[in-house]
Parts: sequence; structure tokens; C-alpha cells
Amino acid sequence: MAVRHFLTLPDCTAQELAGLVARAAELKDMNRKGLAHRPLAGKTLAMVFQLNSTRTRVAFETGMYQLGGHALSLAPADTQLGRGEPVEDTARVLSQMVDAVMVRTLAHEEVERIASASTVPVINGMTNRFHPCQLLADVQTFNEFRGSIQGATVAFVGDGYNMCNSYIRASKLFDFHLRIAAPKGHEPDARLLAESNVAELAPSPRDAVADADLVVTDVWSSLGHDEEVEARRRAFAGHQVTPGLLDCAAKDALFMHCLPAHRGEEISEHLLEDPRSVAWVEAGNRLHSQKALLEFLLTSS
Repeated sequence: MAVRHFLTLPDCTAQELAGLVARAAELKDMNRKGLAHRPLAGKTLAMVFQLNSTRTRVAFETGMYQLGGHALSLAPADTQLGRGEPVEDTARVLSQMVDAVMVRTLAHEEVERIASASTVPVINGMTNRFHPCQLLADVQTFNEFRGSIQGATVAFVGDGYNMCNSYIRASKLFDFHLRIAAPKGHEPDARLLAESNVAELAPSPRDAVADADLVVTDVWSSLGHDEEVEARRRAFAGHQVTPGLLDCAAKDALFMHCLPAHRGEEISEHLLEDPRSVAWVEAGNRLHSQKALLEFLLTSS
């Protein structure tokens, strides 16, 4: 059977994604009850980090431990990647020693190159194009608080970057309506929008958020935008999510942020403490959704 990778959401079918989200909820319940579940005993995950990470690293490392396996973290300075070894060669070597590889790097093409040379599953832990693992946790969190996200209206306010791209793809696969408010020049890829018949650009943040069931944002300057911070602050003025903006959404709307947050920029200073914010649960659900993904990739026959 061909090896399965998870580089972007369409690498799974809509049915498989729904199954992953449901399984994540089951694993969370088992974890809460203290029930041991170790289907990955003897398995090893190599985590290749070329970008900083908190939630991705802790979730994958803890997840492998709880599933009975082992995770090891590899930074360029610790490996031959830092001395110029082609990523394909690294992938071939890792394939001989570990059972799966998670990669967090800036260039999405680099993850694709690693996957093309790997004979074990490769997981995208975030690139400049997509952040599919975060979407699994976000959908799990919405389902946990409000029931199925199918048919819901989601507003994304901010940069048309990796999180926005993944929301566009999720809108089709999970069947929700997506409105995007992004400053001129920072809109998502038009080709991605064309893939989804349930995602659209909104003329303003208020138009995007109107009666929405879920409001989502991300930082204005992501990894890879280090030289653009001040210019982006000016461009994104007016796209801050505040309690007042959330008041335009549905009465029972939720707010999510993949974190880390820049308080006073993409969100107002105390928005994460707003009762409509579920960002901390969303962050915690990274553990359970990534456990479901690991179990799926490493035990499916």
C-alpha cells in the first residue's frame, strides 16, 4: 500500500477528516479519564524543526509518548541539514530509521521534496502555504462547543497566508461558509479561492463577521515576514479583532486564534480573556488532534 502523507488537508478525504476530528474527541475523553492507549509502542517520530515551535512540538512529542511511542527533535544545527545535505537525502536516511517524519519549515516546497523521497509518512507541521494540523484542532474545538461545523459561517480576519489558505481548503472539505477580510495586497491566493465554492472575500471585517458562528484571526507578521513588520502594521490597521467586532457576529459566536498572539495588534489587549474566546482549549486540542493523525497514519493498513 502506498505511504500516506499529510501535507495539506486534501491529502485526506472529507470522510477521513471528519473521522480524525471525531477520533480526536474520543482520545481527549480517554486522556481525561486516564485510560492508557498505546497503539504506537515501538514507533518513532522524527520532528524536523527549521522554525520555532511551542504547540506543534509539545503536541507531537507528548502525543507520541501518550500513544506509547517516542519522538525526537531535530534542528538544522544538530543535523547535516545545517551543513547543506539535500533534504531528499535526509528523508531517505530517516526513512530507514523512523516510522514517520514531521517537518516545520518555511518553504512548502521543501516539505513536498521530503515527502517525495520518504518511504514513511511525512506530516506538515506548518509551512508558508498551509497549516493543516491547526485546522484539525480548530474544527475539533468548534464541534466540542457548538456541534458540527457543517453549515456554519466562519469569518477569517487578517492575512491571506497559511492559516487563511488552510481555512479555504477546510471550508470545502468540512462544508462551511467562509468569509475572508484581508487588506488589499494581502488577500489569499485566488487559485485557492477558486477551489472552494463556499469561500469568498468580504469588503470589510464587519461584513465578514456579520452573524458569523466563528471568528478567526492570525498574526499580521508571520514567520518569514521579519522585514515587513512596520509596513504590515500600517496595512492591517482596521483589521484588529476586538470585542466590538465580535459583537457583530452571532450571539453565541466563538473566537479562535492559533497562537502565539500579538496583543494590541491583530487582537485587542484582552480579547483572549473574552468569554467568547476558546483559544486555550483550541491550543490544548492540538495534542488530541495530532494524536488522532499519528494513529491514523501509523496504524492504517
